[in-house]
Amino acid sequence: MTGLFTIAAGLQSFFESKQWSFCFIGGIALQRWGEPRLTVDVDVTVVTGFGTEEPFVDAVLDRYEARRSDAREFALVARVLLAQSAEGVGIDIALGGLPFEERMIDRSSRYEFTESANLRTCSAEDLIVLKAFAARERDWLDVQGVIIRQGDALDWDLICEELSPLCELKESPETMRRLESIRSLPSP
Repeated sequence: MTGLFTIAAGLQSFFESKQWSFCFIGGIALQRWGEPRLTVDVDVTVVTGFGTEEPFVDAVLDRYEARRSDAREFALVARVLLAQSAEGVGIDIALGGLPFEERMIDRSSRYEFTESANLRTCSAEDLIVLKAFAARERDWLDVQGVIIRQGDALDWDLICEELSPLCELKESPETMRRLESIRSLPSP
């Protein structure tokens, strides 16, 4: 994990030098808020807005290697830039533009993973929103781990306020029901 934190710290320095709004999500944030598990890539959201993604994508691709030959075009369509570090570690950069993503970054905070890696991560609540929205089986296990580890410290009003409209956009009311059923499980 230490190598991953070092790569993330380098990425963070690059983003800060560009004065970009960002925060780490995914496995790195999970190390802070949930049940730590092995993660092999770095996931981060950068606020690019809509229609202004190209300078962000181009700057990253000038600094980091693409993981696919059409990475630039893919990023502009799928809103995720698939890059990699010099060591070959995957870097998934979500191109944020939704108001939720802006608020998530505003709520983000730094956490010292190692002496040389004081990284800006999303909040525990926002991690739950992201994981529940993705709704893969692994994500639901991660949600459960965050709920167990954070317990009563979680702001459930905020989680529901942020997740509900995203589920409406996705036409996925079952996501809210599943989250509620996980929330109501007895603590171990």
